[in-house]
Amino acid sequence: MFLFKAKGLQKDWNGETLFENIDLELKKGEHLALFGRNGVGKTTLLNGLLGRISFDTGTVQRFISLDRWGMLEQDPLIDSEITTFEFVQSGDKERIRLKKELEILQQQINDEDAERLERYNTVYGKFLAADGYNLESDVEKCLKEVNLLERTWQTNFSQLSGGEKTRAQLARILMQKPECIIMDEPTNHLDQATIEWLESWMQSYTGAVLYVSHDRYFLDKTAHALYELTSGSSERFVGGYSEYRKQKELEQRTQEALYQKQKQKRAALEQTIRNYQKWFQQAHNAAGQDDFARSKAKKNVSRFKAKEKELERLEKQRVDRPRETNQLNVKLEGSTFSAKRLVHLEKISFGFKDEKPLFINRTMSVCRGDKLAVIGANGTGKSTLLKLITGNLVPDKGEVRLNPQTKIGYFAQELDNLDENKTLLDSMLELPDMTQTEARTILGCFLFSRDDVFKKIKNLSMGEKCRVAFLNLYYSNANLLVLDEPANFLDVATKEVIEEVLWGYPGALIVVSHDRFFVGEIAKRVIQLGDNQWVDYQGSYEEFIEDFSKGKSNNETDVKELELRLTQLMVKEEVKSEDEQSKILEEIREIKQKLADLR
Repeated sequence: MFLFKAKGLQKDWNGETLFENIDLELKKGEHLALFGRNGVGKTTLLNGLLGRISFDTGTVQRFISLDRWGMLEQDPLIDSEITTFEFVQSGDKERIRLKKELEILQQQINDEDAERLERYNTVYGKFLAADGYNLESDVEKCLKEVNLLERTWQTNFSQLSGGEKTRAQLARILMQKPECIIMDEPTNHLDQATIEWLESWMQSYTGAVLYVSHDRYFLDKTAHALYELTSGSSERFVGGYSEYRKQKELEQRTQEALYQKQKQKRAALEQTIRNYQKWFQQAHNAAGQDDFARSKAKKNVSRFKAKEKELERLEKQRVDRPRETNQLNVKLEGSTFSAKRLVHLEKISFGFKDEKPLFINRTMSVCRGDKLAVIGANGTGKSTLLKLITGNLVPDKGEVRLNPQTKIGYFAQELDNLDENKTLLDSMLELPDMTQTEARTILGCFLFSRDDVFKKIKNLSMGEKCRVAFLNLYYSNANLLVLDEPANFLDVATKEVIEEVLWGYPGALIVVSHDRFFVGEIAKRVIQLGDNQWVDYQGSYEEFIEDFSKGKSNNETDVKELELRLTQLMVKEEVKSEDEQSKILEEIREIKQKLADLR
């Protein structure tokens, strides 16, 4: 069963076509991802499918009503005083409406008001039929389904973390009992643990989901199929991102082979036609009154015409050469120097005022060639560590020592320091010895083209501003790049080229990112931060995850064994002496401490 079918959708924006020729369909229970470059209109497409805006051309057949669709908003606009419980409960508009009407009627009715009494009985019947008395227990069930801790239920929704807000929104959507959930970049601003939880939740969710995402791991884990959107078309691929890549590569190779084959055939036909033209001219000139020569010339004409028609047919079936996607054709260059260690943190401690310290007595070094990823849950101090390294924060204890030759390129600072009133071209022309031709070429390499170069930086999207920040890094001559969430707001095509550029960067690199694919492509060393935790792992992100999973499995085995031993000690009845009792209590204390450490 289809939930909707869209055909030939087109949307114009400010006099320009945002997208056209978009065909899309979603089946019951299908998890379908929308995938494509920034600016192709993915969010606009979602809003059109939800009926919030209209398309300029095309049709949308909805086989379920719009009230059976749920939307996970990026930034929901709600009353700042509403509690999380009330927010989730507000998803069931019908039962809340009936409950409020009953409360009003209860205050108004009396024995002599037959009309109101009849209205009360009607509403009460609807309330019972809607299972109204279980409204609050249903809210609790939904909150528990999304693993939202009970301590947050009476907290104002506005005070929740990004991950908690996502869970609360999902719980609210579940209260609506939708047949289709729409999500726009659901993994944005979530830490790794919450992203992994969301993946697990989606894998077990049996309803349909239509969502936009640039998170390649997330797509692999959750998508049954994805649509690649461009400004002029949509194409469906079965599976997640990895399957999409395989299918695209096969499609590219097939199209290239057809193009080359057709190119050879066209060249052969054109040569044959030229030969026939030449032979005809020679035969025609030699024919005179010679019947045989005239007959031969006519045969050459008919063959010539046949080959021309064959060439016409070939042109009608012309296969275009696979389009080369514009890429960031750059190579970052670090300044060269002989020192091995760029920065050293010696026994640093740091915490914000009135809060638990983030770091206590931590030591680390960053050396030439390091590709270091800092990972961990939100609030564990990842961005703080970067600011300590760059000098934007000062440790409470200990010191941060930079090699005199170390030059830091700080992505967040580059982003913050962009001159919003300058155009892209003007900002490039400020560089020494930069000509307009060179500036346009460089901007083209960074995926800006044509009239884009005249845009003011303040009018750029966040993804475009990130590209400008990378341009500044390109010319900074830094030998230590410090990147705080550089992959946020970037589409996959841009991420992939930046990954390649950073992999070949000769200096050192420290990156904080929740994009696991991005980290996996770059990192050769991993620091994991947690509550009183600092793990410095020498190896790739993939190796770290593999070893971490083994350690987690071993921990679970140890926990089970300790819990069994604890149970045996707790139920032990026959204790022969006080000395034995004391030993048992001591062992119980030790086991509880070990369990606390393992957990």
